[in-house]
Amino acid sequence: MFYEILVTDYVRVEPNKFGMDTDAAVRVQLEESYSDFQDKDIGTVVAVLEVLEVKEGIIIPGDGAAYYKSTFKLIVFKPELQELVYGTIEEITNFGAFMSMGPIRGMIHISQTMDDFVSFSDTGVLTGKDGKKNLMQGDKCIARIVAISYKGEEPKIGLTMRQPGLGKLDWVKAEKEKSEQEAKHVEAVEAKATKKVKK
Repeated sequence: MFYEILVTDYVRVEPNKFGMDTDAAVRVQLEESYSDFQDKDIGTVVAVLEVLEVKEGIIIPGDGAAYYKSTFKLIVFKPELQELVYGTIEEITNFGAFMSMGPIRGMIHISQTMDDFVSFSDTGVLTGKDGKKNLMQGDKCIARIVAISYKGEEPKIGLTMRQPGLGKLDWVKAEKEKSEQEAKHVEAVEAKATKKVKK
């Protein structure tokens, strides 16, 4: 999920930015410092939204940089268990698929791609045996987060598409149309039965 967070911290502005306006230098430094920044507690930083306050700077002996106590807003992405996420299939492998969710990506094990026996082809496509559904690079999908691990440099996200309303968007649309047709059929049968009872 995306969050807007408010942070107050000392920002270390490097000497090569001393010729800039202080607020601009702090913002540039924040954008450099938080580029690809990930933390278990706050998530993955997507952008520096706004610098609200920059107080007077201090210089620490032996360090050529200046430190400014600053208050700023960040946009972060922090995955939550059971959250529904929208993304694009980035890569297909013989053990599953990797889906980009914007700032990070998750892995869908081959057994979690669809309710079917799934096989991997040499052309990089996952195919269901009975349903003949295909999953390939570039497909837009909806998945559910079922596992999150923060071991390593970036979080590892486990996803599933084996639940109603999940999967490739084409599959979800087809399921919705099928259930709408079934509902209309049931309504028609009930209407017929009601007419016969009234007679």
